[in-house]
Amino acid sequence: MCGIVGLFLKDRSLEPKLGALLSDMLITMTDRGPDSAGIAIYGAPTSGRAKITVQSAAAASDFARLEGALAEAGLRASVSVKSTHAVIEVEAGKVDETRAALARLRPGIRVMGSGDCVEIYKETGLPKDVVARFDVRSMGGTHGIGHTRMATESAVTTLGAHPFSTGADQCLVHNGSLSNHNNLRRELVREGMTFETQNDSEVAAAYLTAEMAKGKDLGQALTSALDDLDGFFTFVVGTKSGFGVVRDPIACKPAVMAETDRYVAFGSEYRALANLPGIEDARVWEPEPATVYFWDHEKAA
Repeated sequence: MCGIVGLFLKDRSLEPKLGALLSDMLITMTDRGPDSAGIAIYGAPTSGRAKITVQSAAAASDFARLEGALAEAGLRASVSVKSTHAVIEVEAGKVDETRAALARLRPGIRVMGSGDCVEIYKETGLPKDVVARFDVRSMGGTHGIGHTRMATESAVTTLGAHPFSTGADQCLVHNGSLSNHNNLRRELVREGMTFETQNDSEVAAAYLTAEMAKGKDLGQALTSALDDLDGFFTFVVGTKSGFGVVRDPIACKPAVMAETDRYVAFGSEYRALANLPGIEDARVWEPEPATVYFWDHEKAA
């Protein structure tokens, strides 16, 4: 049992409040998963720059003088530290080179996600503590997703927390359990994907990354997942401009959605949505089994 939330903003006047709204939604889901929590926030891109969110169990030593070490490796970067995480801004097109340099220079650092827009913060502990640790309430953005975990099949670790990110500006949160994740992991490794954990949810994220690399958009990739992924699942997925939801054909995991002219929201239970602005006038529904729901800022523009 885990708790999932997601918020896709249509009204730009709400963007400064995204972190605060998502934080409250996630904290409401605490009793669905007290082991660990995480949030992905999609903010405005900076021209010519990309972001890499990283984590370290030895943040004080790993992040100290990191900018200088990267500069000596020929990479111009800025490092903004938030507790056990840091956001490294680099030149666009230098993400892979920077990740390789980090592996050499600071082998204790782990990459949480990267892209033009996304920042991912996740740690063990209660949602209220994770939200406070990273000052998520102060963050603005266009959309975001969050997860609070009750571990059932793998250890309670930072890397095992959600969201999982396996592609640029892409991440996934999951409630459920996949039965064919080991076979899928082997197939994806043969296709060149790499994995940090044994978590089945990371396999789901990597599957979507691989499908989108073939030219599919998020909605098309989620449709393919209905044929290729076995088990019980509710996924909420973010991309640079998109937000998608899908449930397996049996749909035994709880889910509710709400839409107004200002936002689209998802929660494992309605109480996660109850304090959103204008919720009393929202269209509220339970997402149908084996049905893809997909919104995209670029297509709406």
